[in-house]
Amino acid sequence: MKHFDCVVIGGGMVGAASALALAQLGLTVALVEQYEPKKFEAKQALDLRVSAISLASQYLLEQLEVWSQVLQWRACPYKRLGVWEQEYAYTEFNAEDIEQNHLGHIVENRLLQLSLWQQIKLQHNIEVFCPERLVSLLQDEDKVSLVLESSRLTAKLVIAADGANSQVRKLVDIGMTSWDYQQSAMLINVKTQLPQQDITWQQFLPTGPVAFLPLTRAPFTRAPLTNEPFLSVESDSVQEQQTEQGGYGSLVWYHQRDEIKRLSALSNLQLQQEVLATFPKRLGQIEVLAKGAFPLTRRHANTYQKNRVLLLGDAAHTINPMAGQGVNLGFKDVKALQYVIANAIAQGECWHNKDILGRYEAMRRKDNLLMQSTMDALYHTFTHPSPLIKTLRNVSLLAVSKLPVLNSVVKNKALAYACGI
Repeated sequence: MKHFDCVVIGGGMVGAASALALAQLGLTVALVEQYEPKKFEAKQALDLRVSAISLASQYLLEQLEVWSQVLQWRACPYKRLGVWEQEYAYTEFNAEDIEQNHLGHIVENRLLQLSLWQQIKLQHNIEVFCPERLVSLLQDEDKVSLVLESSRLTAKLVIAADGANSQVRKLVDIGMTSWDYQQSAMLINVKTQLPQQDITWQQFLPTGPVAFLPLTRAPFTRAPLTNEPFLSVESDSVQEQQTEQGGYGSLVWYHQRDEIKRLSALSNLQLQQEVLATFPKRLGQIEVLAKGAFPLTRRHANTYQKNRVLLLGDAAHTINPMAGQGVNLGFKDVKALQYVIANAIAQGECWHNKDILGRYEAMRRKDNLLMQSTMDALYHTFTHPSPLIKTLRNVSLLAVSKLPVLNSVVKNKALAYACGI
């Protein structure tokens, strides 16, 4: 039986970040995960699963001493964000408007996770249990007892960072409020004829948004890109390719599930023609490299705490990915938890007291709910079929873009909030 201050279940981006953040406070931490991230090679294919890492998340990752490694591998900064439905209402957000060099970076999830793991293995007070899986847990007044497939652990605190279908959440009987958007999102990695760009953009169509995320220029091997269980992937070729021109991008295509299912069944060449017929002309010529799809759902745990168990990241909340805020909310959870425990230790309080741990949910629940509700409002507004609503939303975008008062007060404040500064 091994004893720890904290046991983190789930070694993805948020779980690994929480393990490092707690270890920085001098706590002993166990990280339990089934799969270790694959090592990086420069010619590896660009993964389908990418995240738009905000400035606030970047600052946390710098604090955890993992960001510089990500930049050495692959990451693509972007300075501008363009949104529109009708061309006359095109609105652009620029990092210069909030006195920043960039708005964020597009980063492959696996590389961010790998960098976190490399740093974890340098810490004397973190022990990794991998491959390992949680079987059961039991809470009493003083501790949590955990049974893994090959080990038994006890902890003062258990962090559930095991994703949207969290086993820990189910074991401690925390319910969820959720609904289905009745749509799916398709991820498509492409090679672009256009050179590397510094902008991410999104156009709202009646069937749902289409979006472009810039990816770093790098040689890669065209092979299946991920083993994520919920993400179906196709790559037509396993031949190694290298290029000195153009760039790479990640396309996101929202549509009804039957249509996404149809698109997923197409060959990459057939899908390429569908993309060129549907996406705005500013995309330019592209070559489809790989694709995957997942359903859109929203979930929010009824509580983030059950005695000595806390939920972080997707285990606590999932969000419409339209604005790329999912993992950024998870990193905000990590920062809040670190702050709560650090402050308790500084004040001479018992940091693992259930009431002290409750401060974490008090800090995060309203902010997560606000972001979820904002994304829902935008999503439903831009998919509403009414001609009147369509006119109003385009006029609103135009006003935000053209009127100086709205530009500085509304647009820039919304941008700063999205960046987390």
